[in-house]
Amino acid sequence: MNAIIIAAGSGKRISNEVKDIPKSMVKVNEKSIIEHQISVLKQAEIDEIYVITGPHSEKFDLNHVKYIKDQNYTEHDILGSLMEAKNFLKNDILVLYSDIIFDLPIIQQMLDSKDDISIAIDMNWEKMYEGRTLHPKSEAENVELNYAKKIIKIQKNIQNNNNCIGEFLGIVKFSPTGSKLFVKKYEELAKTHIGNFQQADSISKAYLTDMIQELIDSNIHVEPIFISGKWCEIDTIQDLRNAEKIFKN
Repeated sequence: MNAIIIAAGSGKRISNEVKDIPKSMVKVNEKSIIEHQISVLKQAEIDEIYVITGPHSEKFDLNHVKYIKDQNYTEHDILGSLMEAKNFLKNDILVLYSDIIFDLPIIQQMLDSKDDISIAIDMNWEKMYEGRTLHPKSEAENVELNYAKKIIKIQKNIQNNNNCIGEFLGIVKFSPTGSKLFVKKYEELAKTHIGNFQQADSISKAYLTDMIQELIDSNIHVEPIFISGKWCEIDTIQDLRNAEKIFKN
């Protein structure tokens, strides 16, 4: 099992003090976000970790990881950054956002999945937004599930009182079949798709969630993994202070 961390973003929303370092290098209790991630992944016996870097890539000084520099980070969004590493998106692999901290049980739950494509979902997500004035609930990457717990929609700010709504953590697990299917589908779309792509203006500006929705719309099964454990997203200075409390040693 390997892992890809998409770390091509910056930390400019957190604070002016850290705007010139990669977002994932922002420190939480003396250890950077990405160091927290790598520590947990190593505990889970992940064999190889690939880190996709963008602006300020020279600031990364991590040991025991392999770097993939996204030279075109200004031309695309998260999905495009991930596809810069498509040659490594194969076999059994985890794909992770670089602005989340999580504990080992969450990763173990993902590794236990036997499905080809699985995504981590928090069904108790709303409590995470209490007092989070700088990052309101409307910005959450929501997942809508029907009565059979099948994913029918993934996008920001889903409003539907008839179905269950969770939040996507930013963790995806692919089997060898799932990895191949994902890359093949993207390459087909990159060659042929014109105009808006799901919630994005174009496929080049798409998020990972847009691609997941495309898979769902194409009747490709995406398995929800309902996680339990500690985790938090770090997008603002409020989030950073909250993470320091949650993951205080």
